[in-house]
Amino acid sequence: MTPNGDFADRTFLAETVHKRDIFSETISGTLEGVENFPVVLRKLDGVPLYAKPVAWFLARKEIRGLQAVQGIEGTPVLVRVDKVGLLRSWTQGTPLQLAKPTDPAFYKDAKRLLREMRRAGVAHNDIAKPQNWLMTHEGRAAVIDFQLASVHRKGSKFLRVLAREDLRHLLKQKRAYAPELLTASEHRMLAQKALPARIWMATGKKLYNFITRKLMNWSDGEGTEDRIERDGPALDKALRPLPQISDIALCTYALPAKGVGLYVFVETALTGSDLEKLLPSPAPESVQPVLRLPRAADGSLRMDALQLIATNRLDELEQLCSSEPALAEDLKPIISQRLNLTDRILRK
Repeated sequence: MTPNGDFADRTFLAETVHKRDIFSETISGTLEGVENFPVVLRKLDGVPLYAKPVAWFLARKEIRGLQAVQGIEGTPVLVRVDKVGLLRSWTQGTPLQLAKPTDPAFYKDAKRLLREMRRAGVAHNDIAKPQNWLMTHEGRAAVIDFQLASVHRKGSKFLRVLAREDLRHLLKQKRAYAPELLTASEHRMLAQKALPARIWMATGKKLYNFITRKLMNWSDGEGTEDRIERDGPALDKALRPLPQISDIALCTYALPAKGVGLYVFVETALTGSDLEKLLPSPAPESVQPVLRLPRAADGSLRMDALQLIATNRLDELEQLCSSEPALAEDLKPIISQRLNLTDRILRK
């Protein structure tokens, strides 16, 4: 479904924040009075003043890229742009790291998509990330997140170079999930990184990572320190004996450019402020009181689900909940009160 001219004036109804960083907040939802057309808002009006120039620079790149690919199947529909941010259609599908496609038809369609984008003068420039590729319910290919996209004169040499890199990054996904489908020519392309890409990796990317991760505390996934082994015993000793606490569960999650944080779920009727008074030093970064922790049939804690909540892996949580409706009911209040704010449920 594509929007008609009236859609741009409809009120956006927020449902779920999927990502929050220094440059924007990505919120999915619906348009008031419009059915079967989910949308997503890249919200920019709350960006800190010092980050606004970069935030709007990225937004303008996304807007220009989306305008250029309108009508191409597998790309988002740009609904409107205003002072709040940019609103586009929500592409329904499964991220590649979860879909793990092995059907040759998917990769054939993905090549079709890149080819049509190149004909429109667009290079995506950020599809090395599997989460920016989706497999739709029909098994087709789709791409999202045009923040780093660039638009060029059709047929220009630079466009051909960047489009080749987009294709090479698609082949990296194919190598990860269906290596048996790679042809001899595709193997050769994978081994030949373009010169601009080599220069970027050696220079620009290092500066980009330093600015975004170190100076601006943009979220990343670095850090491997075992916080549970180090801090877990003290938490067990301080919390488990208390009559107000039934159980605790410890998980880890990546902190913005600072290593690993400790996320503690506490089965209790106490409030968060009450719990903070009971914590040993050093205290964990996140402590969430939960009335009932999710458990398997044998009574063991569902640590797989709790780890997904702690690390904000919303796509995987949705898949897990759709396959286990009973578990979904247990998880719903925990997800709605989650403390790691890169993902957060807004509307119950």
